Amino acid sequence: MEKALHEITHTLPVVVMGVAGCGKTVVGSALAEALGVTFIEGDRLHPPENVARMASGLALRDEDRVDWLEAIGRAIAAAPDGALAACSALKHRYRDQLRRHVPSLLFLHLAIDRETAYRRVGDREGHFMPASLVESQFATLELLGEDEAGLTLDGTRPVAELLAASVEFLRKQKG
Repeated sequence: MEKALHEITHTLPVVVMGVAGCGKTVVGSALAEALGVTFIEGDRLHPPENVARMASGLALRDEDRVDWLEAIGRAIAAAPDGALAACSALKHRYRDQLRRHVPSLLFLHLAIDRETAYRRVGDREGHFMPASLVESQFATLELLGEDEAGLTLDGTRPVAELLAASVEFLRKQKG
């Protein structure tokens, strides 16, 4: 079974995306483990200036994200047996930047409401992103377009349900 799961992502790299608090890391790391592929935690690839900016309560600007998205795109492209990355990828152009590294990139958007995002981000300990920046995430978010390969899931559903839906979607994409 594990080998079968691994086969579906061998050539299908994935980004789990969404606003802060949607569950990118929880779902992404569990899905990567189930699929037997490399998990890339996008937050760890932020340059120190980005982390400091967010920690001080300032939202990232488009220009702040360029090098960060490049690092994530390079990391996905470099994974020899497939990769799954957690990355907000809030705008279409950010996703385009990632796809320049990996044209076959698929997106799993974990959609949540503002109240859930504020609660989850406020409850996190030791993370640089304060709840005060949640609104800026929603203001920046552009939903997946019809021209983008991806699936939007209800990020408030149990992780097991999200994993099952994600695996089914990836199997269909693999054909």
